[in-house]
Amino acid sequence: MAEGGRTDLVERIARVLCGAEYSVNADGSETSAGAHVDRDWPNHRNQALAVLHAIRETDRAGAASGDPVIWQKMVEASIAAAD
Repeated sequence: MAEGGRTDLVERIARVLCGAEYSVNADGSETSAGAHVDRDWPNHRNQALAVLHAIRETDRAGAASGDPVIWQKMVEASIAAAD
């Protein structure tokens, strides 16, 4: 079982969104977007927070496989940690 990440959830999501913008594997044109991501991920923090706000309430599949109250507490804790 995973113990939790070393980077906060907002940063991880922001890095993914940033990578999608620059990487040829998504919407970008760079074959190696790592340097861009390392430099520009903070510009995607607000988008990352929006994602977390959107997933505070789990879907049916998530609720069926775990405790939705715990899920909501975990996501809200990640939002609070970003403030």
